[in-house]
Amino acid sequence: MFIANGWQDYQVLDTGDGEKLERWGKILLRRPDPQAIWPKQAPEMWSQADAHYHRSAKGGGEWEFFKKLPERWTLTYGPWKFYVRPTGFKHTGLFPEQAVNWDWMSGLIRSANRPVKVLNLFGYTGGATIACAWAGAKVTHVDAAKGMVQWAGENRILSGIDETAIRWIVDDAKKFVLREARRGNFYDGILMDPPSYGRGPGGEIWKLEDELFDLVAACEKVLSERALFVLINSYTTGLQPAVLNNMLAMTAAKTHSGAVVADEIVLPVVAGGVLPCGASGRWQGV
Repeated sequence: MFIANGWQDYQVLDTGDGEKLERWGKILLRRPDPQAIWPKQAPEMWSQADAHYHRSAKGGGEWEFFKKLPERWTLTYGPWKFYVRPTGFKHTGLFPEQAVNWDWMSGLIRSANRPVKVLNLFGYTGGATIACAWAGAKVTHVDAAKGMVQWAGENRILSGIDETAIRWIVDDAKKFVLREARRGNFYDGILMDPPSYGRGPGGEIWKLEDELFDLVAACEKVLSERALFVLINSYTTGLQPAVLNNMLAMTAAKTHSGAVVADEIVLPVVAGGVLPCGASGRWQGV
């Protein structure tokens, strides 16, 4: 398992009965989690939650606040800082489990001792972008949602990353990669965090099981000869780590020397055990 156990500002306190109780700085949030099918281990803690996201039977849901929370607040991980806030889709603007991948990528970039270009697809609010840029890479951050790109830009300022280190692109991920291939632009590191379903800025429909392999294959065409890594993250239920392993073995590993490893990505739980949070597939060059 890839376990994100380096946090100080964030903890999963307990899980169970389809929910998780988390500490985001000093604020406790209670959110749904379909993986937590076991009973709560520390039920006495749950009444301390500052807010609770309730799912609706019709889809979506809403927050119930037990006290007035800041509009947003800051979380720190190592040298990086991020704004978080409860959004209407239960999320907070940060996926803490991805810290284990931030550490991996930033370590590879720093040890390369040469200029490194990174492409972050479905870049969201920029956690991975900030980590890679801090390590010295020139990062191209791509997301179809203008609001998420703006949020990522605010995280860049908060973390003290030079504005010249990151190029911001609001676009459909696959269309952008295909254009980069035609332009002859190459990257030493490529990562992607694709949704199960979504729409691009021009209304393009994205369905993971139909689109992902073609995107990964397209990315292989813009992978530099001395590439450091390719990372695929998946939060889609039923998409096992072996699926990510196979896709990387058929693309990056077929044309570049290196090794592929794929596994569950998890967070430690204070009350005991770990919380599964999806899967990551990694190709690392040699």
